[in-house]
Amino acid sequence: MSNTANPNSTPGRRPKVGVALGGGGARGIAHIGVLRVLEREGIPVDCLSGTSIGGIVAAGYASGMTPDQLEAEAKNTTTVRQMLRLADPGPLDHGLLRGNRLQAYFEDRIGHKTFADLSIPLAIVCVDLNAREEAIITEGPLALAVRATISVPGLFMPVIHRGQRLVDGGLLNNVPVSAVRQLGADMVIAIDVEPDPQDPEHARFTTKRWMPEGLTRTFATMDEAISLLLSKVQENYLLQFPPDIMLRPVIPAGINVLSGYNRVVELIQAGEQCAQDALLDFHSLFAKIHNLERGNQQP
Repeated sequence: MSNTANPNSTPGRRPKVGVALGGGGARGIAHIGVLRVLEREGIPVDCLSGTSIGGIVAAGYASGMTPDQLEAEAKNTTTVRQMLRLADPGPLDHGLLRGNRLQAYFEDRIGHKTFADLSIPLAIVCVDLNAREEAIITEGPLALAVRATISVPGLFMPVIHRGQRLVDGGLLNNVPVSAVRQLGADMVIAIDVEPDPQDPEHARFTTKRWMPEGLTRTFATMDEAISLLLSKVQENYLLQFPPDIMLRPVIPAGINVLSGYNRVVELIQAGEQCAQDALLDFHSLFAKIHNLERGNQQP
């Protein structure tokens, strides 16, 4: 744990606890398990931030869905048939998939809510290619923001909105501690579901029957290089904005950006186990919150 309580916190109020949910393809389903343990243990979630799939889970939770509902939705959505229905390939124009069906899916599940309608303050992290910088979205249509944060360059067409060209926030801030701090979080629990790029046990791509071995190796090499680059970017970010607790679920082998979405139960269990192992840290953090609260209320 780090001593990073917000020095600008207002005396007389309980310090805010923020949760930052990182990106990582199918691995991000593990976030649901962490949220379930936080609820069970009475750890407050006062604000949320999310990148990529972390943004999907954070948006669902902030809009009022329970971990059980999120799990049920994940099971229904990640079947091969349903995922194929959500894919909308089009002419090669900034991306293989348009992303319109995904946005319609988000609108169907969370309605036409704006950030102002949420029960928990939320920040969704994207990258604006026009400004060449991170874009933290905290207002406007929620479904549009979620669609933007999952827009992996090359796979999905960018989201054009208010002069911005928005893509996946994981390019610059994959575990968005800084974004939830901007919402006023005094203490932050961060969840990083990305594997260590130097760990051979967590290779992202394995041979598929439908994919030539040479193509698999090509994707693996590309992904290894990109993963290394992004991990260094994230490492620098976390040095500037360290969380109070960092959770890194142990993700089962063979689950990566392209595959493993149908292994919902395993992934949620991985998140639950990681959070369960951190209970001492959670309760120490909770005690610290109450100590600060009592201190703030002293005359």
